[in-house]
Amino acid sequence: MSVLTNFASRAGSAAHSLWEASGQLVQPSLRLGVTGLARSGKTVFTTALVHHLTRGTNLPAFRASAEGRIRRAYLVPQPDDAIPRFPYEEHMETLTADRRWPQSTNRISELRVDIAYERKGGWRTGPGSLALDIVDYPGEWLLDLALLEVGYAEWSRQTVLQSRRPDRLDAAREWHAALAGFDPAGPADEVLASKASEAFKSYLVALRADAEAVATTPPGRFLMPGDLAGSPALTFAPLDLPLDAPIAAGSFAALMQRRFEAYKTHVVRPFFRDHFQRIDRQIVLVDVLAAIDAGPAALAELEEALDQVLMAFRTGRNTLLSRLFSPRADKVLFAATKADHIHHTDHDRLDAILRLLVNRAARRTEAAGARVGTVALASVRATRETTIREGRETLRAVAGIPEAGERIGGERFDGETEAAIFPGELPEAAAAVFEGAVPPGSLRFPRFRPPRLPVDAAGRMARMPHIRLDRALEFLLGDRFT
Repeated sequence: MSVLTNFASRAGSAAHSLWEASGQLVQPSLRLGVTGLARSGKTVFTTALVHHLTRGTNLPAFRASAEGRIRRAYLVPQPDDAIPRFPYEEHMETLTADRRWPQSTNRISELRVDIAYERKGGWRTGPGSLALDIVDYPGEWLLDLALLEVGYAEWSRQTVLQSRRPDRLDAAREWHAALAGFDPAGPADEVLASKASEAFKSYLVALRADAEAVATTPPGRFLMPGDLAGSPALTFAPLDLPLDAPIAAGSFAALMQRRFEAYKTHVVRPFFRDHFQRIDRQIVLVDVLAAIDAGPAALAELEEALDQVLMAFRTGRNTLLSRLFSPRADKVLFAATKADHIHHTDHDRLDAILRLLVNRAARRTEAAGARVGTVALASVRATRETTIREGRETLRAVAGIPEAGERIGGERFDGETEAAIFPGELPEAAAAVFEGAVPPGSLRFPRFRPPRLPVDAAGRMARMPHIRLDRALEFLLGDRFT
């Protein structure tokens, strides 16, 4: 990007920020980014958040709600006409009527909730209002931001090296066979470029095929291309480049390098400029339980991915000047999802493991003036707690209805019958998970169906149960209702 182009881009961003800042005088607003790595429950979180706000649920840990100061919350048209609307009503229907989990979205979407509230008191009393803009986007797009800091050769070597780890060899076998046939020093070839790209995409698909895998390899848009499908910006791949060897002009590697840079220019930077850098608060949902069950290597990869996530955020305490020229996210919350799959006595242990995973990056971020928090939650609670007898031992278990086709051992579930399951226990010391304290595959987490919600005499459906969703809301929004 040239100096002139970069200056123009920054000037445009500053002008947009100035326009948004002036709007705050008329209607205070907050942009909440919601993202998550694969299968972390991002769509369910956004749906549950809107459900509880608009239904007026009493949320004990969310102080404005517990104190009765939230007067009304309702959906209104979103401010960004070029962004698809988050299909809240459709997802609620899927969760409550069909009792299925909604499909993950593969694009950015947005929803605005206007919240009327009473201020807490002091010198600012009386009614207040806040426009909450929820920006929901795939976590793979967030990981793409790390590409802005690396060149093609470095990314290529890192990706090939990671694919040769023992835990990835099975997924990478076919790609490695194809990779051996591509000569980086050979002539640029469109047909070969397409073959190289398709082979690499097959590897990315294989990484995500394992339900317990922690797949964090960019580019994220390769598996969700949208209207960019087939474009040159999405037709490239890593090559097995000799160490420190220069990339010759006109070579096959030079073609891959040019398209890698085009991907950053036409896909990654616009997302950063138009959406990401405008976010005020951010929640990142993480399936920590799957990583624990996959073993220490998966946990180490997840730790590295979360470090990249925090490095991608422009974090720090906001001032008037920063809002105009360099908006920052001043709070980032990491949430370990699916807490309903374990007994409540393990919830704090799950939170501690997540804190350990983000500890290194969190210290760096907090030094810049931002706050980083963690929580173990279930946006929609699909289980209840119970006990089961195993010999002379009483085990703390969870009970729910596993989805049809789910298996534990030799038992296959029909999707209608409740089952009580002992999921296993997390170690008291969080660091023990990195030392193999939980053998891979020893935890049992079938996919449970959403709960059946009773209907009262007036025809009103009960509110969806959750675990610690109110704590997440207090961290992310609580200070805006004082």
